[in-house]
Amino acid sequence: MDQVKKKWQFPFAVKRRVTVSLKVPVVILLVLFGLIPMILCTHATIASVRQNQIEARMAEVQNQCQILSDKLTRAGYLNGTDRSIMNSEIETVADIFDGRIVVVDQNFRIVEDTFHIAENRLHIAEPVIRCYQGETMNRYIKNRHYFVQTTPIYDNTAEKAVQGVMIITSSTEPLMSLADAVHDKAVLLQSIVFFVVLLAGIAVASCLIFPFKEFQNRLNHVAQGALDTDISTDSYKETQDISRAVEMTITKLREVDQSRQEFVSNVSHELKTPITSIRVLADSLMGMGEVPVELYREFMEDISDEIDRESKIIDDLLSLVKMDKSEAELNISQSNIYTLVEQILKRLRPIANRQKVELIFESIREVTADVDEMKLSLAITNLVENAIKYNKEDGWVRVTLDADHKFFYIKVSDSGIGIPEEAQDRIFERFYRVDKARSRETGGSGLGLAITRNVVLMHKGAIKLTSREGEGSTFTIRIPLNYIA
Repeated sequence: MDQVKKKWQFPFAVKRRVTVSLKVPVVILLVLFGLIPMILCTHATIASVRQNQIEARMAEVQNQCQILSDKLTRAGYLNGTDRSIMNSEIETVADIFDGRIVVVDQNFRIVEDTFHIAENRLHIAEPVIRCYQGETMNRYIKNRHYFVQTTPIYDNTAEKAVQGVMIITSSTEPLMSLADAVHDKAVLLQSIVFFVVLLAGIAVASCLIFPFKEFQNRLNHVAQGALDTDISTDSYKETQDISRAVEMTITKLREVDQSRQEFVSNVSHELKTPITSIRVLADSLMGMGEVPVELYREFMEDISDEIDRESKIIDDLLSLVKMDKSEAELNISQSNIYTLVEQILKRLRPIANRQKVELIFESIREVTADVDEMKLSLAITNLVENAIKYNKEDGWVRVTLDADHKFFYIKVSDSGIGIPEEAQDRIFERFYRVDKARSRETGGSGLGLAITRNVVLMHKGAIKLTSREGEGSTFTIRIPLNYIA
């Protein structure tokens, strides 16, 4: 069974994405941009040279044929005179242009053929007929590399009637051979240029990639733990922007690492403090001889309080851990926010009365929203509890509920001691306390506001603080009425 599974898995295992160095596309682009224009120019030049040579040859042949035709006219070549002298000249012209000349009389009979294979034969063809009508023809047969030129031969009279036709067929093979030789030289030159451009492309690509390699080496040092490594690279604007972005990321990583260390230190300290107190109280009890019941009860109450404090810290830590998990889910349901806040304040009113703090609830309108009642209740409870704990005697805490067409708002204001401006940016950090001495007196764990912020963020909401030292604080929560996952 395992072999069968391996057999089926093998094709998928080989489908791995192959990554290439940035040098490869850079070199390819440089080579292409260097060679393609050269190849196109070479091809166009050779084609132009071939065409120009053929046109020049055709013009030269046409000119020589006209001269020869005039000579044949003056010599009365088609009138039956001695043709030997003119035949020699016709053969000379044919040899010069590497071709064949055929002379046809007005009866369409061939009277001269420089190849001596068609004399006295009839040659009735469209070009010959048109030439008798006064039209000359000059046609190039590209696929067979030759051209045909027809030239009329006139009689030696004033009327200049067409007496015959001279047809010359000239090969362009020598011209093609010359062009092919030039093409071969061009291909050789292109090969040399290709290797030169390739080497130059590799050198240029190496120079272009060098800043990125240097940047990568610095990042490798960072990856090994050297977070203080200077990774700034100003060679290019791109590397400068990338290095700045990475520096910002590393700075955040340093802050996260420092926050993690502080968090571990704070957790250790917070968990150890109640245990130490319990140990001291227990040792004191065991070290006494006969302990009065009242003192024994007092010590046991203190131990119970420390145990409750330890339990609350652990519960808050567990709540934070659950909220930090990416798979943390909300049990969303349609809830009456007015009723929810009213129940929270009902539970906290006895605490407020003991602190001599007036608890006020103002609801501008009824609000129904999609929320997780348990988590939102925890967040609101933390805010109201803090407002009561850090308040003044005969102070007040006002909770206001409002909404618009998109969000609902819960505002918790107090007349308490306020929060210094320099501490407001860190107030939502875990275990952060503005006044540590007072926090220990009130029994806070330093996790309440961190939990509140996480709950609000899980609901796609926002939380804002406005405070002035000695004048109280106001926390405002904004949460969408309709939850969208």
